[in-house]
Amino acid sequence: MNNSFTPYNRILMGPGPSNVHPRVLKALSKPALGHLDPQFIGLMDEIKELLKYTFKTENEATFVLSGPGSLGMEASLINLIQPGDKVVVCVGGYFANRMTQIVEKIGGKLVVVKEMWGRVIDPNKLEDALKQNPDTKVVAFVHAETSTGALSDIKTLSEIAHKYGAMVIADTVTSLGAVEVRIDEWEIDAAYSCSQKGLACVAGMSPITFSPRAVEHIKNRNIPVQSWFNDLNLILSYWNGPRKRAYHHTAPSNQFYGLHEALLLLKEEGIDNSWKRHKTNSDKLVARLKEIGLEPLVPESERIPNLLTIKIPDGVDELKVRTDLLNKHNLEIGAGLGELAGKVWRIGLMGYNSNEKMIDYCINSLKDVLK
Repeated sequence: MNNSFTPYNRILMGPGPSNVHPRVLKALSKPALGHLDPQFIGLMDEIKELLKYTFKTENEATFVLSGPGSLGMEASLINLIQPGDKVVVCVGGYFANRMTQIVEKIGGKLVVVKEMWGRVIDPNKLEDALKQNPDTKVVAFVHAETSTGALSDIKTLSEIAHKYGAMVIADTVTSLGAVEVRIDEWEIDAAYSCSQKGLACVAGMSPITFSPRAVEHIKNRNIPVQSWFNDLNLILSYWNGPRKRAYHHTAPSNQFYGLHEALLLLKEEGIDNSWKRHKTNSDKLVARLKEIGLEPLVPESERIPNLLTIKIPDGVDELKVRTDLLNKHNLEIGAGLGELAGKVWRIGLMGYNSNEKMIDYCINSLKDVLK
């Protein structure tokens, strides 16, 4: 009972977290710094620049929230939406549905564009909704829907939203670092992500970026932001400016060391090379899965490369397979969520884990337990 905790060294091939690079683990163990220490402020500035590279943006309001991707979701919505604003949310899975709950809590007038789970958002459905609701202030959608494995065309969705004068919020939790994301080119007004998937760091941090247009909108709101912690005006007083930073919260220095190292690794590889690596390894894994009789749920042209939803064959006990993989092979894969619970497994091949060794291990382990 009184011994130090020693976790198993699991192989994490679920929807996240993914395994962490040894360099990141080493960075996490460096001596702690105070959250207003000049050296730590310098680290924050470096993280900002690395995130600009990763998001493909020049947005000055690019930083990290000290919390999971869900905090980024809430921050994006609560800053851009005022009570009474009409908000269109494109829903084709579990996490887009979470957006709708936050919009309602804020007091936004919610309009839902529904899509079948496992398929990308149909741009025509969004256009139809905006024609019927031309007073829409914000359009929100998920790029890579973690619950279904579907990768929507957010470049086109963003173009449609802007055509009708709405601002755009994009969830890039499962795509950032592993799939092409171009915030400036696609004119995304706010985007958020997490640290434990494509960035291959530990969980608990949410990279986020706001366009100049979004920042201007937030500064000129009629009603103050309905959150203290997530008020962009307060957060930027800590993250921005060359002189004295205002105290906002005690940022977790060691987690920031880990994120900084993970972002450095990504830049060393080259973001475009990372996108290619994830796609190449995804194609290899799908081919190997088909060889053992397992089929992806999502059509190839709509598939998230780094997170595959795999249809469970008839007569197979999905829980027993996952339990056996964990107990016999130390391998974690994910269960289905929401409408897909009991119908799919979710296999992540992201960040540090996106390599042929992991593909071999996953296939051999599945072959063994499926026998």
